[in-house]
Amino acid sequence: MDKELLRIYDENHNPIGTAARSDVHKSGYWHETFHCWFAGRENGRVYLYFQLRSKVKKDYPNLYDITAAGHILANETIEDGTREVEEEIGIRLSFSDLVLLDVLKYSVSQKGLIDNEIAYVFFYPFNQPFERFTLQKEEVAGMARAELHLVKDLMAGRRTGLLMDGFEVDQAGTRKNVQTKVDKSRFVPHEDAYYERVLELIEDEMMRK
Repeated sequence: MDKELLRIYDENHNPIGTAARSDVHKSGYWHETFHCWFAGRENGRVYLYFQLRSKVKKDYPNLYDITAAGHILANETIEDGTREVEEEIGIRLSFSDLVLLDVLKYSVSQKGLIDNEIAYVFFYPFNQPFERFTLQKEEVAGMARAELHLVKDLMAGRRTGLLMDGFEVDQAGTRKNVQTKVDKSRFVPHEDAYYERVLELIEDEMMRK
């Protein structure tokens, strides 16, 4: 995976060549990613869906993250990003099913990683049971949901925790329903501005539904 070739860009989104994924994150090259957020309504409440990253992931293991996301390879288009949804969580959809919310630039740095992303952020309305998810066990260890307005408050610092419900899958492939109280530290540390912008846009979309 670290040897996958990605297109790289300057900070103005002008293409400047290609580089291996490992070099992209080591040198902090700007690169394109595909983000797909699922949200649905049940009993008048709007829920946002998160994947639980596998404990064996190199980056951000055992943290909750975007419903499905991934890098756009050098030989791919943005439309090809839908493969991430099917690969990671087993939901097959077409690009026309998605709503483009925004194209966002953001940066996250930690030890050994400089992640400068040009993120194409999409929304998908999801009103199906958890049983619909089939997980790629090397990547995803579970799925969970939380009320959208509570996630907004958590990310903005207006609350310290929230309750999530969903399921986890153990190494033998057995599903276990879980209900977990989490704080902000259990989520991948995307920029606060990213969460604020994306959650506002998802809320706007759900108000139209």
